[in-house]
Amino acid sequence: METLVNFLMGLSGPTPYLIVFVVLLACGLGLPIPEDITLFAAGLAAYYGKANHHVMVVVSMVGVMVGDSFIFYLGSKYGHKLTKRWPFKNLLTPEREKFIKSKLHKNGNKFIFAARFMPGLRAPIFFTSGTLKLPFRVFFFYDGLAALVSVPLIVYSIFYFGDQVDQVIQVVRHAQHGILGVILAIILIVVGKWYWKKRANAS
Repeated sequence: METLVNFLMGLSGPTPYLIVFVVLLACGLGLPIPEDITLFAAGLAAYYGKANHHVMVVVSMVGVMVGDSFIFYLGSKYGHKLTKRWPFKNLLTPEREKFIKSKLHKNGNKFIFAARFMPGLRAPIFFTSGTLKLPFRVFFFYDGLAALVSVPLIVYSIFYFGDQVDQVIQVVRHAQHGILGVILAIILIVVGKWYWKKRANAS
């Protein structure tokens, strides 16, 4: 993440937004960069004054949803033809496809919502949803609902609590749970800060 942050720090104007959008778009297509790390970097860019935090949230949302929709479209349009070609051959192995299909049949739309919080499985789940001919409006609604939780939460939290971001990063590095680790770390820091402030005011 440090590399991406340092890169964004050297940019100005609309360029930071464009970089974040492109990276998130690529993340949706399976680029091996955790999406939550990119959102962290987006929040830090806003914190350091390189971008407006509200605009960055909108740009991040668009990047996330366009990337997710494109991988869904590829699954819906080309299906198993792509799974025989690189990089989709590695993205969706037969074992992974079997697992995802069973979860989709068992949990339905809830699994689409949960996929946003599953780094590494997100793209395969969305691709498989397309191959199963899930209505796009259903996919977009549940994926968008999850994105409305995760994207603003990360970007705004890093923007407003940027002075404590090093603590968040250290927790997330050891959490090994992607976005769930991010959310947990942010909640703990926000609650802790609120508690100590309340305690200080009471005494």
